Amino acid sequence: MGTMTALAPGLSRKLKKVLETRTDSPDLLASLNTLSTFYTENTTPARRNLRSTIEKRSLSINHDFLLASDAAQQALDRVEEEVNSLAECCDKIAKSLSNCNATTGDIITTTERLKQELEVTTQRQEIASCFLRDYQLSNEEINALREEELNENFFKALSHVQTIHANCKVLLRTHHQRAGLELMDMMAVYQEGAYERLCRWVQTECRRLGDTDNPEVSELLKMAVRCLKERPVLFKYCAEEVANMRHNALFRRFISALTRGGPGGMPRPIEVHAHDPLRYVGDMLGWLHQALASERELVFVLLDPDAVVNTGPTARRFSTSSESNEEKSEGDLTFVLDRIFEGVCRPFKVRVEQVLQSQPNLIISYKLSNTLEFYSYTVSDLLGRETALCNTLWGLKDAAQKTFFDILKVRGEKLLRYPPLVAVDLSPPPALSEGVSLLLELIQIHDTMMVPASGIKPAFDPVISALLDPIIQICELAMEAHKSKGSIESSRRNRTKTDVGQSRRSSVDAILASSSQVFPSKNNETTSKIFIINCLCAIQQPLLRHDVASEYVKKLGTMIDNHMLSLVEKEVEAILTRCGLSNKMSLFKNSTADSPPLADMEDTSPESLSESLKAFFGLILGSDSSLPEFEQMNLPGLRSEACAQVATSLAEAYDVIYKAIMDPSNGYADPKSLARHPADQIRTILGI
Repeated sequence: MGTMTALAPGLSRKLKKVLETRTDSPDLLASLNTLSTFYTENTTPARRNLRSTIEKRSLSINHDFLLASDAAQQALDRVEEEVNSLAECCDKIAKSLSNCNATTGDIITTTERLKQELEVTTQRQEIASCFLRDYQLSNEEINALREEELNENFFKALSHVQTIHANCKVLLRTHHQRAGLELMDMMAVYQEGAYERLCRWVQTECRRLGDTDNPEVSELLKMAVRCLKERPVLFKYCAEEVANMRHNALFRRFISALTRGGPGGMPRPIEVHAHDPLRYVGDMLGWLHQALASERELVFVLLDPDAVVNTGPTARRFSTSSESNEEKSEGDLTFVLDRIFEGVCRPFKVRVEQVLQSQPNLIISYKLSNTLEFYSYTVSDLLGRETALCNTLWGLKDAAQKTFFDILKVRGEKLLRYPPLVAVDLSPPPALSEGVSLLLELIQIHDTMMVPASGIKPAFDPVISALLDPIIQICELAMEAHKSKGSIESSRRNRTKTDVGQSRRSSVDAILASSSQVFPSKNNETTSKIFIINCLCAIQQPLLRHDVASEYVKKLGTMIDNHMLSLVEKEVEAILTRCGLSNKMSLFKNSTADSPPLADMEDTSPESLSESLKAFFGLILGSDSSLPEFEQMNLPGLRSEACAQVATSLAEAYDVIYKAIMDPSNGYADPKSLARHPADQIRTILGI
């Protein structure tokens, strides 16, 4: 036992193979699991018979497999038989087809040829159908154009005729000119016949429009008018028919509105208000304006339907020419409307002229003129300027305006024939107040008058001038009469005065007395100036708040300023004359260094100048008299301005005298004793 026995080589290999075998492989584990199902006892016989047991187990499994696959094998056999049968049939069919192919080759060739011929024939048929569609009318379309009642089919057929006619023009450009000409002649016959039939139908329908006051225009009639626009002559015939029918209908309606009124007497007849000129004329103008709007809408809907509504592609095909000739269409519509309203012009004109001949008052005449002018602009915008109704309205407006200005002229001439006398308080005459009140009323009417969108308010300056110029003239005549009356009375007083009282008087009293003979006429001239200024101010003041009279207010302001300047100059001249300085002022103003000294001249000698200045100081200081205060001038502001201007002029005159006296070249020995008051002191005394 001490030594190991060596193993046989074959056993050693087997043992090594067994030891190297992996017992954890999936296949081995599966085999062992299967083995454990039938290998139940681990005995020596069992181990010895293990191989045979496994083989028997394998045989059993194979036997079971054969039994299980027997049905499938039988099915496969049947399938094989069927496949063999099909193969035989296919062989027979292939053989038959081969035989047929040999016998039907000619037929296939013939079929291909016929197929190509069919395609060519079909294409030719389509071409022929297109030609017939584009160049021929169907029987239904011919019947619609000639025999059937006018309806939508007629216009579709007429549209097709126009399309064919246009296509023929294209055909003439090809080598088929003869066919194109023949087709054009044929379509022209159809077209002319259809247009003549359409024109007669439209004229018949238009005659029916004259039977009702507010007719409804059907869509069919609109389409017919669109079509007729392609034929201007036929369209003109239809337009004239419409104008004549509506002309007569509108004349009847206008006379009925004047004499009978509306249905059932409401509204009342317009002539019921003939006693009220403004309402009478206004109602007639309002009726005409309303009628113009309705007639204009009817004419536009009928003769120019594209301007109002489009009724589908069929109608729009006929509207292209009207779009390109819009101005011509507008002229046709104006002609129709002018013809419609031509009949009412004379009765309307006669009635308005009767109103104007009835000599309405000034306010009514002005309102009538404004109303007629407003409607003249309004109707001109709707109807056009060169129409009978517009010419009538503008003529009546001119007549109303002439009547208004004639009334103003007569009123002014009457005032000028009997000019008023100047009141004692120099207040404006009643005619002036009446004229200003009338003018303010006219201004209010002018400011509130209706103005059309395309017009402007009429110029108001001619009205102001026509009303106020005669008033200003009578005020000027009254002023001149008052002035001349004062001059006559003054000359009479001068002739009746005697030399009584010319006993011993001071030199100052002599100067004042000698100048008093001139002063009354000057004073009368002053009152005349104050009177005219009061009159002009009485006109100007109420007009200041009205823009429409701004230009005339400026003119009045200029006149007032001129009269004020004249008044101040006359007053200053009168004061200087009373003081004996008036004739000396030219010497003082023209004195220069080269002229002789003033002291050596008789009029400006110290003795003469001293007496005149004493009289001047007496007037200024108020010891003998006082400066004019213009108490009879109505406007306080103007009164203060006049006094200030007189004071300023006197101060300027004294300033000239003072500078001349103080000038050594004039040779006054004691100038300060001669001119006791400096110029600044005189200004202070005068309140400047």
